[in-house]
Amino acid sequence: MGKLYFIINPNAKNGYSLKVWAKVEKELQRQKIPYEGFLTAYKGNGAEIARHLAKQEGEVLITVVGGDGTLNEVVNGVISMTNIKVGFIPAGSGNDFARGFQIPRNPLHALSVLLRQRKHEPKFTDLGRIAVDSKNDLYFINNMGAGLDGLISKLANQSALKKWLNQLSLGGLVYVYLLIKEILFYQTTDVQLTVDGITHEFPDTWFVTVANQPFYGGGMKIAPNAKTDDGLLNIIIVHRLSRLKMLSVFVSVFWGGHVAFKEVRMLTGREILIYSSTPMMAHADGDYFAETPLQIQACQQVLPMITRGIKKDRGQKELKNA
Repeated sequence: MGKLYFIINPNAKNGYSLKVWAKVEKELQRQKIPYEGFLTAYKGNGAEIARHLAKQEGEVLITVVGGDGTLNEVVNGVISMTNIKVGFIPAGSGNDFARGFQIPRNPLHALSVLLRQRKHEPKFTDLGRIAVDSKNDLYFINNMGAGLDGLISKLANQSALKKWLNQLSLGGLVYVYLLIKEILFYQTTDVQLTVDGITHEFPDTWFVTVANQPFYGGGMKIAPNAKTDDGLLNIIIVHRLSRLKMLSVFVSVFWGGHVAFKEVRMLTGREILIYSSTPMMAHADGDYFAETPLQIQACQQVLPMITRGIKKDRGQKELKNA
């Protein structure tokens, strides 16, 4: 086995990631496993480091030690590379990727999975691709959303409360606090959603979420039926409900009960266009990036992951044909 490479976000969960990395590094040294670690220095640095590592000849395994945002950076940095496999050791606030892909939260257990599974063929997972402009695409591995959840993601990443809650290992609660707060003032908008060529109209829409796996927002089960290798994205639209009922829907998301509300529409598709009568903020894997209109496409089994949480790959699909 070759050298392992780790990209660590030292700021994830208020520096908790450094404690995770210290445990991982100690275990790597104990087992005399060759490795090299790189600390990110600023937003976007994870993608740059990953691209640099990918220039080597032969297969390269890059493992992220951080949160879903750092993982998203690395994925976007290496998606066009054919010699890269990606691993993950959760050390962030939400850790929705770890939930959806059954990666242990205990860092040494997660490392054990990584070391065991790297001996086998990687498992290929779907991604979502967003056309940001004529030259650039943005990929997401968990989910993207437009509307209220886009606003919440932007506010959460700017919140001093999140840093304080992270110190108590309760960082995910910031999403709960902000959502309850913003429900009182958020202005809904009319949405036109085109899925695989069929157009749907949704008046008074709170948000549209496009999911690749079940979890988002620090443990909410937004898309209970989402699968990570079926070539489909799951779409959740919440519209035409009062602020009080919106609170009921929100509470039920934690166990997936929101799907029973008539105001919650569930769709699946490969090609998705989102238009809105007023601009809606949008996030990808929890990071704000743009506003509507948006064009999203499912890319089936394009990312080789070292994980135990998805089915054995059925052959990697070419990215250009995804």
